[in-house]
Amino acid sequence: MTKYSILTLTLFNLALISCNKGAQNNEESTIEKECLSEAMKNTLNMEKVTLRPIERSLTLNGYIDYNQDKTVPFNSLVDGVVTNTYFSLGDFVTKGQLLAEIKSADTNEIYSELKATEAELKVAKRELESVESMYKDGIASQKELIEAQEDVKTLNNKVAAAKSSLAIFNSRGESGVVKVIAPQSGYVVTKNVSTGMTVNAGDEPLFTIADLSDVWIMANVYTANMRHVQPNQEVKVSTLAYPDEYFAGKVTKVSQVFDAEERVLKARISMENKEMKLKPGMSADIIIQLETNEGKSLAIPNTAIIFDNNQNYVVVYKNDCEQEVRKITPISKNNIYTYIADGVKENEMVVTTNELLIYEQLTNKL
Repeated sequence: MTKYSILTLTLFNLALISCNKGAQNNEESTIEKECLSEAMKNTLNMEKVTLRPIERSLTLNGYIDYNQDKTVPFNSLVDGVVTNTYFSLGDFVTKGQLLAEIKSADTNEIYSELKATEAELKVAKRELESVESMYKDGIASQKELIEAQEDVKTLNNKVAAAKSSLAIFNSRGESGVVKVIAPQSGYVVTKNVSTGMTVNAGDEPLFTIADLSDVWIMANVYTANMRHVQPNQEVKVSTLAYPDEYFAGKVTKVSQVFDAEERVLKARISMENKEMKLKPGMSADIIIQLETNEGKSLAIPNTAIIFDNNQNYVVVYKNDCEQEVRKITPISKNNIYTYIADGVKENEMVVTTNELLIYEQLTNKL
C-alpha cells in the first residue's frame, strides 16, 4: 500500500471517530433531567437555611388540654326522662342545634302557673279599668287606684318570669317536652345521656362541647427551670403522633402555686389547632430556645440532616428538576436546629421530609 493510501485511510478513520463522538454528544445532550413527580413533590417539605443565634434547648413535658374558656358542660335544668337524643360522642355540632328532648313535669307546672297567672292578670286589668273610671268620677280613692296598678304590675312580672323559664327550658310547656339545644359550636367531647335515661336537675353534665380550633398545652415546670419560663415566650411543641413537625405556641400563663400532687408549676401555652392534629389528652414536649451568647451561625432543621458513612449531608432543593447532595460540618445542635460551618449558603432551601429517598436516588447516580 502506498503512503498516500495509508494517509487517506488514516484521515478517514479520524473522521469516522469524530462523527461517532459527535453523535454520542448529541445523544447525551438530548437526555432529559429526571424531575420530581407531582406525587413526590406533594410529600416534600422544605425549609430555608437561616442565620440564627446559637441556642440551646430546654425541653419540658406536658399534655394537651381543652381550652377551658371555650368548653361548655351542659347540666339538665329539669327532672325528667330523656325521650330522644340526636348526637354521638365526637360529633361536631353547631350552636342552636337540637341535641336531645326530655319529658318533664317541671315545665307542666310552670305552664299551668303561667296560664293561671294570665287569667288573674285579665281580671286585674278589668279591675284597674274600673277603678280608674271611678277615680275620675271621684268615687274611688287614690289609694285604691295605686293598689290596682300594683296588682297588675305584679301579675305582669309573674307572667314574664314564667315565660322566661319556659324559654330557658326551650319548652312550650303544654307538651312537657324540654328541648336541649347546643349552647355553642364545637365537638362533643363527653356524653353521659341516652334515650330512656332518667335525669335530675343539677346532676353531672349530660354532655360537654369543646371548641378545638385552639387548645391549651399544660407544661410541667420544675424548680430548676423556673427562671427560663416567662409569659409571652415563644415555644415549639412536638408530639409522638407528628415527630417531624413542630407547632408554634406562646406561654400565656405561669402558675405561681406549685401543683400539690406533682410538685411542679404549671405553665399554659395557647396553640392554634386549625388542622385538628392536636388532640386533648396527648402528651407533648415543649421546647424553649435559650440563647448561649456564642454568636450566630447558619442553622438547618434537624429533620433535614442525613447521617451516612460517618458524615452529615443535606439535600438542597433548587427546582423540581435540580437537587443536590451537600456534605455539612456541624458545630452545635439543639432539639430543633443543627448549626453548621459550611456546606450550604443562607436562604438555600433544604428538604426536610422524604430527604433520604431523594438522597439515595441522587447518590446512586454518582
